Amino acid sequence: MYDFLLGGVDNYDVDRDACGDLLEIVPGTRALARTNRDFLQRVVRTLAADYGIRQFLDHGSGLPTQDNVHQIAQRVSRHSRVVYIDNDPTVHAHGRMLLEENDQTAVAWADMTDTDAVFGSPEVRRLINLEEPVAALFVSVLHCIPDEADPAALIRRVAARLAPGSFMVICQLVSEHPDIRQAVTDFMHESTQGNWGCVRQQSDVDGYFAGLEILPPGLTEVSLWRPDSQLRPHPQDEDWIEYGGVARIPVSRLQGAQLI
Repeated sequence: MYDFLLGGVDNYDVDRDACGDLLEIVPGTRALARTNRDFLQRVVRTLAADYGIRQFLDHGSGLPTQDNVHQIAQRVSRHSRVVYIDNDPTVHAHGRMLLEENDQTAVAWADMTDTDAVFGSPEVRRLINLEEPVAALFVSVLHCIPDEADPAALIRRVAARLAPGSFMVICQLVSEHPDIRQAVTDFMHESTQGNWGCVRQQSDVDGYFAGLEILPPGLTEVSLWRPDSQLRPHPQDEDWIEYGGVARIPVSRLQGAQLI
């Protein structure tokens, strides 16, 4: 669905039909997908170019689509290493085919909520040095996790595995309108046979960043995060947005107990 909304070709009839139905509920969804993708690309470029990050873990990556994390990071440095994490067998097979000629990039077949499985995967063990800073990406994916899976706890578990000076990149769909949260959540549950989470509120996302050092400009609608120009696309429907930001794991681990 995400690839279709971005104008890609790696999607199926069922994805296109579902997107058509979703666009009837929230017409601004296509622009929202574009602003989210632009955010991902700006974040990866910024972390690679300005902060020297050379390792990226992309949680819940989905099918590789347009201008992927490894392409952006490796344009900054050919030494950048990227592991995409997803538990969809189609994503795994398709991703391995696309990435088989890039030995600095891999797809790990794992449930992103199973932190032990992610960090124990052969791909992560081969490419990621946990003694050095890593950027852990949770971009437009935590709304796929139900409340009972506790996305805030997931963020804490991952942060606890990473070296001080690593980064957490987090955003998800939010709305301050209960009817919109319910309508979209119900639709996505039906479309995915229950394999989805929920649209949340900004305060929920704020809580994901507890104990982390939030980078300027803070937590915001993602098109406002360090835009390349004032001509950036804006979401067309402010009733629901992608909201989040980027934070650093404190260099001092004196407060490390907050991250466990």
